[in-house]
Amino acid sequence: MKLEGRTLFITGGSRGIGKAIALKAAKDGANIVIAAKTTEPHPKLPGTIYSAAKEIEEAGGKCLPCVVDVREEIQIINAVNKAIDTFGGIDIVINNASAISLTGTLDTDMKRYDLMHNINTRGTFLVSKICTPYLKKSKNAHILNISPPLNMNPNWFKEHVAYTMAKYGMSMCVLGMAAELKKDNIAVNALWPRTVIHTAAVEMLSGIDGAKSFSRKPEIMADAAYSIITKSINHFNGQFLIDDEVLQQEGITDFNQYLSDPTKNGQLMMDFFLGENPHNGFNQGKEVARRQAQKIKTKISDE
Repeated sequence: MKLEGRTLFITGGSRGIGKAIALKAAKDGANIVIAAKTTEPHPKLPGTIYSAAKEIEEAGGKCLPCVVDVREEIQIINAVNKAIDTFGGIDIVINNASAISLTGTLDTDMKRYDLMHNINTRGTFLVSKICTPYLKKSKNAHILNISPPLNMNPNWFKEHVAYTMAKYGMSMCVLGMAAELKKDNIAVNALWPRTVIHTAAVEMLSGIDGAKSFSRKPEIMADAAYSIITKSINHFNGQFLIDDEVLQQEGITDFNQYLSDPTKNGQLMMDFFLGENPHNGFNQGKEVARRQAQKIKTKISDE
C-alpha cells in the first residue's frame, strides 16, 4: 500500500496508459485526479473521465474527475484547486496527455502543429508549473512525463519533425525541471515504452488490423510507473526510463504477462523512437517499426 493516501494528478487519464496508471495506484488506496477532456463517449474510443473514476473507485482508490483541456490554463488551475480542496495536496504528477500526427513537413498543417505543441510541450510545462508549489509540500514528490529519451539522430525527426519536436519538448521539461526542482525535493523523470502499447486509440489511429498482435498491454507502463513513483526521490531523477528496463530492475524477467496477444510472442513492434534492442525476443527492428508507423493516419490521440 505504498501510495495509500497519496494524491496523483494524471492528465489524459480517461483511457489507455493514463487510466492504467490510475488503476494501479488505486489498488493502494491512492487519491486520483483524472484531468482530461472526455466527458461524452467517443464513437470509436470508449471511456470518459466519469467511467474512469468509477473504475478507479471500484479498484480501491478515491477519484476526482476534472474536465481539463491542458491547453487551457484556467481549467488546470481550477482542477488543481479542486484537488487541494478535496485531498489536501498533490504528491505526484503524471503528464500523459498527448497529441500525435505522423506527417512530414509539407503534410503538417499549422492547426495540427499548434495542437501537438500546445498539448504535448506547453501542456506538460503548464501542468508541472501549476502543480509545483503543492509538490514542494510533499514528502516524496514526483513528476513523471510519458515521453521518449532525447536523441538528436535525424532518424527520429525526418519522417515527422513536428511530432518529434512536440514530444521531445516534454522530454526537455524533464531535463530542465529535474535540475531546477532538485533543491525542492521533487524528482522529475520520463517513461517510455519499449514497444507499441495496445490501446483503443492505437487501434483507431493505426488503421492496422490486429494491432493487438504486435503490442503490449498498458499495464506494463502502469507497473513501471508505479515502480518509479514509489521510489525515493533520490533513486531516479532526470532519467529517461524504458518500461521493461525499469521492471527488470525489479527482478521481472518474464514479460509474457504483458503481451496483448500471447500467441504472438517474439513478434512485437518496437516503438519508433527507440533503436534496435537484442533483448526480450524482438525480431522487428527500427525500420520494420517505422514502416508500420507510416500506416498511422493523421489523427489525434489525447489519452
